[in-house]
Amino acid sequence: MDYRNLGASGLRVPVLSFGAGTFGGSGPLFGAWGNTDAEEARRLVDICLEAGVNLFDTADVYSAGASEEVLGQAIRGRRDAVLISTKTALPMGEGPQDWGTSRARLIRSTEDALRRLGTDYIDLLQLHAFDASTPVEEVLSTLDGLVAAGKIRYVGVSNFAGWELMKSLAAADRHGYPRYVAHQVYYSLAGRDYEWELMPLGANQGVGALVWSPLAWGRLTGKIRRGQPLPEASRLHETAQYGPPVDDEKLFDIVEVLDAIAGETGRTVPQIAINWLLGRPTVSSVIIGARNEEQLRQNLGAVGWSLSKEQIERLDAVSTVTAPYPYFPYRRQEGFARLNPPIV
Repeated sequence: MDYRNLGASGLRVPVLSFGAGTFGGSGPLFGAWGNTDAEEARRLVDICLEAGVNLFDTADVYSAGASEEVLGQAIRGRRDAVLISTKTALPMGEGPQDWGTSRARLIRSTEDALRRLGTDYIDLLQLHAFDASTPVEEVLSTLDGLVAAGKIRYVGVSNFAGWELMKSLAAADRHGYPRYVAHQVYYSLAGRDYEWELMPLGANQGVGALVWSPLAWGRLTGKIRRGQPLPEASRLHETAQYGPPVDDEKLFDIVEVLDAIAGETGRTVPQIAINWLLGRPTVSSVIIGARNEEQLRQNLGAVGWSLSKEQIERLDAVSTVTAPYPYFPYRRQEGFARLNPPIV
């Protein structure tokens, strides 16, 4: 397993990390992802550690805290061997302090996460969404206090817009607060919007990408193809409305190229889709999920080999889309591109 620094920080993370959204699954969304119990979770953690994957990502909102609880049970007795990433901000209840990133919410949600995880520190705490109702200075000063208290070690965000992240980084620099070193983002061959603004921002500001849903919400598993019905076992029947939008015709074009490259390499469609992401700028780690041992071992096979330059170019070509304004001039027009050369 290769390791990369997380953004501009000194924290080294594996290029593949494990997403624990399937742990303790309940409800219409997370129940469809999976319902891994503590015993099975411990086995999946065993396999990850054997392969060198030591970063495990979860969130308080995943099955109302059950994911954190199951992960905590699965890593019991080997806390020093793992890195824990969790997230907070999304609603955990109906009360006025049950959502957002106010000082009160951040302190309470951090304490709750520590209790559920059975640990006294969190390696990476990420804000699951931007809270426009709380000043960024309040958020950052609270995180600064939690870092100083030893309860969290690094801070990051997830699903921020470019201006939200840059505003926060500027405030951190202005006041000497900890900078966000990670941005957990949606990025896949079927969804390359991350490249338009967030990738250049991450490269410029030293914010590493932790990629969620690298298989486009299950659409790049190799089971969904043009002219064929959605498989009965697909979780998309229950969860499509929660995930990122994907243009079906574009998806089918991408899958056909993935199929061709799978035939050339002897690799699976998911392995190729994940491997492509590992070669993209600013990507620190790709978060893989699995409902069982077979899925996990297949996804772990995405590393240890490389696509050829020609294969990468084919995947780039079939998956590219025209960026919206104001990004497209910098990609298509020489004068604009000279001012800001593309990083991809």
